[in-house]
Amino acid sequence: MKQSIWRGLGVALVTPFTNGNEVDYDALGKLITHVSKGGVDFLVVLGSTGEADLLSLAEKRQVLDFVIEKNAGTLPIMAGCFGWNNTKVLCDYIKSFNFTGIEAILSSCPAYIKPTQEGLRLHYLAMADCCPVPIMLYNVPGRTVSNMEWTTTVNLCAESDQFIGIKEASGDLIKASHIIYNRSRTDFVVTSGDDETCLPMMGAGGDGVISVIANIYPKQTKQLVDAGLAGDVMLAKQYNELIYPLHQHLYAEGNPTGIKAALKIAGIGNGRLRLPLLNLSEERTALLAETMDAVKQKT
Repeated sequence: MKQSIWRGLGVALVTPFTNGNEVDYDALGKLITHVSKGGVDFLVVLGSTGEADLLSLAEKRQVLDFVIEKNAGTLPIMAGCFGWNNTKVLCDYIKSFNFTGIEAILSSCPAYIKPTQEGLRLHYLAMADCCPVPIMLYNVPGRTVSNMEWTTTVNLCAESDQFIGIKEASGDLIKASHIIYNRSRTDFVVTSGDDETCLPMMGAGGDGVISVIANIYPKQTKQLVDAGLAGDVMLAKQYNELIYPLHQHLYAEGNPTGIKAALKIAGIGNGRLRLPLLNLSEERTALLAETMDAVKQKT
């Protein structure tokens, strides 16, 4: 059976801003070139790492159009701006959306309102009924306070081919293993939503990662994922150990705070975020730069 195009390394692209707090398209273009040359398998645009909630609807459309044009059909594009509390409003938004150039969407569980598992199931089935492109489920309870149980995920997998997989970002490897072993379709990918759980999840039979750190280290992250998916655990472990020390700095003050600072150190963008998010502190930036220098010396 043909493997899913969503198996492997996806990068959750950041959205760079200018000093005037506008979208920095020059930096975004440079970033797309950087990750594409680094070997990522697909692009995820306007997720939480892309600060989608801090962009207007017009800006979201402009960013998507820019990425589609810059990418020029080279890599599959997944749009991440489809997390919504109100099911009807989300479905109306989907019906009016221009999906040209977008192969799939990423949709996080509704936040704040704390639906039941049956409510989550019906929410996603309503999406499946109206969405013209495949949907990747996204379980990220640390942000939504809505934790989709593994039974709900495997039920959705069985109920509709419209669901192509799940970005599992609960950090719960037991839950991820339950999904992996109980999914009814081999083309339903179970991908890590956290770089730190990428290797162990692949060891359990997972399908890769939608990565933050691949913004800055696409080549090294690709090597890690490829080795893990090939079953070469020792080689994957070596690549993981190379970049693992960075995680403590990348997420210490939230995401995408750390990765934007790392990109600034590497010469892509200025590290700026929009309120209420703040730039990485000077102390943490110094530690990050020191760790990045150590990684550079090993590569």
